[in-house]
Amino acid sequence: MYRTALRTVLAHKGRLLMTTLAVLLGTAFVAGTLVFTDTLGSALRSQSAKSYTDITVTVSDRSAVSKGYDHGGGAEAGPALSEETRGAIAALPGAAEARGVVSGFAGIADRKGALIGNGFSTTGTNYVPGADGTDPRYPLVDGRGPRGAEEIALDARTAEKGGYKVGDTVRVAVNGPVMELRLTGTLHTNDPRVVSGGSLAAFDTATAQQLYLSPGRFAEIDVRGRPGADDTALLAAVKQAVPQSDSVEARTGRELADEQDRMIAEGTKGLSTVLLGFAAIALFVGIFIIANTFTMLVAQRTRELALLRAVGASRKQITRSVLAEALLVGLTASLGGLVVGIGIATGLRALLNGPFEANLPDGPLVIGPATVLGSVGVGVAVTVLAAWLPARRASRIAPVAAMSSVEQPATQKSLVVRNAIGLLFALAGVGGLLAGAAGKEAKLVGLGAGALMIGVFVLTPLLSRPLIALVAPLLRRLYGTPGKLARENAVRNPRRTAATASALTIGVTLITALTVVGASVNKAVDEATANDLKADYTVAMSNFSMLSPEVAPQIARIPGLTATSVMRTVPVKAAEDDTSWLTSVDAATFDRLVDVKTTEGSADALKQGKLLAGADYAARNGLTVGSTLTGTYPDGSPATLTVGGLIGHSTVVSGLIAPESVVGPHAGAGTGLDKVLVKGPDGPDAALKQALRDATGGNPLIAVKGDKDIKAENREMVSAVLSMMYGLLGMSVVIAVLGVVNTMAMSVFERRREIGMLRAIGLDRRGIGRMVRLESLMIALFGGVVGVLLGIVTAWAGVRTMKDVFRNITTVVPPVQILGFLVAAAVIGLLAALWPARRAARTDILSAIKSD
Repeated sequence: MYRTALRTVLAHKGRLLMTTLAVLLGTAFVAGTLVFTDTLGSALRSQSAKSYTDITVTVSDRSAVSKGYDHGGGAEAGPALSEETRGAIAALPGAAEARGVVSGFAGIADRKGALIGNGFSTTGTNYVPGADGTDPRYPLVDGRGPRGAEEIALDARTAEKGGYKVGDTVRVAVNGPVMELRLTGTLHTNDPRVVSGGSLAAFDTATAQQLYLSPGRFAEIDVRGRPGADDTALLAAVKQAVPQSDSVEARTGRELADEQDRMIAEGTKGLSTVLLGFAAIALFVGIFIIANTFTMLVAQRTRELALLRAVGASRKQITRSVLAEALLVGLTASLGGLVVGIGIATGLRALLNGPFEANLPDGPLVIGPATVLGSVGVGVAVTVLAAWLPARRASRIAPVAAMSSVEQPATQKSLVVRNAIGLLFALAGVGGLLAGAAGKEAKLVGLGAGALMIGVFVLTPLLSRPLIALVAPLLRRLYGTPGKLARENAVRNPRRTAATASALTIGVTLITALTVVGASVNKAVDEATANDLKADYTVAMSNFSMLSPEVAPQIARIPGLTATSVMRTVPVKAAEDDTSWLTSVDAATFDRLVDVKTTEGSADALKQGKLLAGADYAARNGLTVGSTLTGTYPDGSPATLTVGGLIGHSTVVSGLIAPESVVGPHAGAGTGLDKVLVKGPDGPDAALKQALRDATGGNPLIAVKGDKDIKAENREMVSAVLSMMYGLLGMSVVIAVLGVVNTMAMSVFERRREIGMLRAIGLDRRGIGRMVRLESLMIALFGGVVGVLLGIVTAWAGVRTMKDVFRNITTVVPPVQILGFLVAAAVIGLLAALWPARRAARTDILSAIKSD
């Protein structure tokens, strides 16, 4: 029987081509994901290890918060890790060197004033020269390190991007005024943030301390041990030499490297999980194609299988022979998919490092045993699993009744059972969606969507007849006999039509749901921004760090402004060590810059020195109008504040809102601002925007955004996510297209005699080709329509779960995109039928009529 299975696969290799391709693509997705993430993880670990090669022990001070990130009260007044501490550590017997480190962010402007890199990886640090005048962390590429407050060094890649050479003047900003510093040298660094597209600015130590902490203070001290020194003994000695504080921690370099490895492993595991999820979708789509192919092959080999039964083959042997065929197909396709997946991983890394400038670290391609076994095993398992039902059907062919080559129709009992199961799944899915939407439970919505999709797939044969019948009159009117024949062929075998359409339905469902959710979120954010924000512009740091307090008076000096207000987050510590975070605003102008809707009390409470509390925050914390909060301000002063009003949901402010005049004097010296709100006399215009940029010194890290900018930014973020999702779902759509091609091609072969008879009684080649194309079109449109409907229903339930985040969110169905998906489904159907239609039209009449 196994020799028979091998001969059968070789005899039908042409008909199994599309199935093999479907499994190959799905397996390639899995293999490519595993190889890419393993390679990326290995390269990141290798790069990270270089950062700790010369570090034996590291002492860090958690209270040394960079000024750009300090909300007030977070940092100690005096240095915990001082130059004295560094000297004491350097004098330890096992220490060869102790290097004090200061770090934060620093934006580098190019020649046009634009920020180089992105705001989240604009790194600033101190350059610590050794006896030879160089810092071993940052080998010099050109020039020398900085030696004074007017000098700076950059990483070589940033200098190249900005067009800077040694001796040029570089515009640099932290969170305040722009500094113009002389470039003294370019550096090389292995810092992952810089290698992945960020920037590095190195200052002399005194300047870095002034910019980021306070004079004489370090955030970290890195210790290099002497050759042969014991790491554990040195760690114990360092712990005795540093100040005893809860914020100071000493660890070995090996511990830090291991922790970094764990973080990299978790990050790559998360990426791998997401990508494998989409690979699973592609393989799930492939199951429909595999099952459809083997079902059709079994039907076409009815006489052959019956003969095997007649000469003594048992039902188990027939089942095993079909599964053996599936095993051979799955093994061949999976091995091919593994090879293609390795190519995909290599190409993906080159693509990300090329046009997309992701700057992923270099490293050898990693192809582990788990990747090989997992990819091949998944491909084989999916193929065999999909072929199990067709194999079972093959084993039930009766030796005598099956001597006719006509496919046996499904029994009434099996159809009733199938429809009953499908109805139960569909009802359970609808119930899950409704319950999830009502309870705002995303997981329940996901389960409900999955159950509904399965139920619809099971019921698809029942649905195909009435839905396809709706277009039958139009086809007859437009295309005559070919249209009528196409409709009859499409509904002749509902199970086959359902399996073919379902593969396409999955992709269309997910794409539609994503599109509807994206459109709904965009509209909700647009409306919230327009309704809640009355200011013309907001001024904030592009990396969401804190603005320098100097920015507010700089903006206030712009002539003609009608209203401005700072927004500053300040902690107030209660006696029981709880912390309440206050957002301080200008009480006199706040209502002109933000639409404040009070549910209790009055917004004028701010002008009376009282608090406003978000209604949700108040409910969670048991606050009402008249409640009193007591605690301690960051500067140590006692705080006693009364709630004077409750406000509804707002996208601009939340929690507790306090008057700046009351809170600001106690915020702590140098406490940064979240943002500054600005309103001009003529509304948002280019002149006001430029005036704000000029007032802040053209700081490349400071973003000036108006209503349109915020909406465009939000839309860009949603569009980027959708584009990525569409790309990842593209593989499942390609596999679905292969399924349509496969079904139509095998259907043409199966109906060869019928096509010959149609040609003999007068239907010309053009009519035959049109019949096949229209049949494919109807199947694809059927899958597209079902997918669109499922996607909209799923998105509706998903949108309902976002009510807590977007209060006024409603389900938005963009008609142009939805129509585009249906048109795309129609195009897919027509393109998929090109080869089968051409083959059908070229059928030789005489040989087709006499064929079995």
